[in-house]
Amino acid sequence: LKNNIMIRFFLLQNRQGKTRLSKWYVPPPSSGAGATANGFSSADYSANNQTEAEKARIEAEVHRLVTSRDKKYTNFIEYNNYKLIYRRYAGLFFTIAVDVQDNELSYLESIHLFVELLDSYFANVCELDIVFNFNKVYMILDEYMLAGEIEETSKREILERVKYLEKLD
Repeated sequence: LKNNIMIRFFLLQNRQGKTRLSKWYVPPPSSGAGATANGFSSADYSANNQTEAEKARIEAEVHRLVTSRDKKYTNFIEYNNYKLIYRRYAGLFFTIAVDVQDNELSYLESIHLFVELLDSYFANVCELDIVFNFNKVYMILDEYMLAGEIEETSKREILERVKYLEKLD
């Protein structure tokens, strides 16, 4: 049974193309790699390298698409077999890739809520907060989105969970 409504990946990139956050919920389509045997082998290693190279290629292409797009167009781009929804905040581009039939506006709001979460947590977030506290950013994202689906939409609830997890460390 295939669930068609889910987030493929979530990217946070700066204007220069540096990816500051990359969370993949669905592996990128492989370019001809066959199935590998169980256990770690050189085939697994090369398949993993190929997957990482494919992710880097897609991230660079997504960056090129969203940064070069004229502001008069919508923040939605059909890309391969999914849709990119992006939003720019200062010098950062937040991009979510979803299935083509998903609701663009709900994901645009999801990006905005994530930015509000970061802003609340870091008290006026900037790119350096994300660079130097990437583990906290991933923790916030994981409390918000899990396995490619929105898990919680309450800003207060998410931030309370993050504070609780920090106490456990």
